[in-house]
Amino acid sequence: MHFQRLRLSGFKSFVDPTEFRIEPGVTGIVGPNGCGKSNLLEALRWVMGANSAKA
Repeated sequence: MHFQRLRLSGFKSFVDPTEFRIEPGVTGIVGPNGCGKSNLLEALRWVMGANSAKA
């Protein structure tokens, strides 16, 4: 499965609509503490069928 983009709006720290483009190959998610890295990964888990947005 390959994700091309992820749009978040009103999900945890992503209150405003935000779109992430995911290019083919290896993708790294980096940033300072509190910028939403874990929330982005939790959103991907939820999209893939996890029962809740929190593991």
